[in-house]
Amino acid sequence: MSIVKFLTSKVFFKQLTLAIVAIVVLCFLTLTSLKNCTNHGEFVTVPDLKGKSLETVKIELDDLDLAMKIQDSANYNPNYPKYSVIEQNPIAGAQVKENRKIYLILNPSGYRKVEVPNVLKRTFRQAKPQLEALEFKIGEITYIDNIGKDVVLGLKHKGNTLKPGTMLPLTSTIDVVLGNGNR
Repeated sequence: MSIVKFLTSKVFFKQLTLAIVAIVVLCFLTLTSLKNCTNHGEFVTVPDLKGKSLETVKIELDDLDLAMKIQDSANYNPNYPKYSVIEQNPIAGAQVKENRKIYLILNPSGYRKVEVPNVLKRTFRQAKPQLEALEFKIGEITYIDNIGKDVVLGLKHKGNTLKPGTMLPLTSTIDVVLGNGNR
């Protein structure tokens, strides 16, 4: 039998029709099962979690069949309570599928600690930018008799004398003791 005769025969057209019907039925069944498995068209709205405690967030997300994943603590933000959510991804109001992970960034318990630099025996003009670059605040400035005018002779925090290398929380206020230029 030649190939041209086979391609024009009744058997070939029957087999071709059966194959096309089988592919259409298989595609229909696959798409229908995918629609049911993936909950096509069913979404959950992500709630606003900013400022809420971890326990409250866990309850809210469990009620909506969403999972939470804590990424990391960020820099301390005094506008939010300790250990509360300060950022979330996806954002509030986004439409997601159930069992989706919501990534959270929490507010740490306080500012991170920074080492006090050695600014002793430097001028206040040199020491001030160095302290402010580390986000310390300059508090009370006192003068004592010393030949070095405006030379840093000591640092204090809450009345206690500081040594270089002491760890203090970010944004701590440091009082400075300077020389007044008198012997």
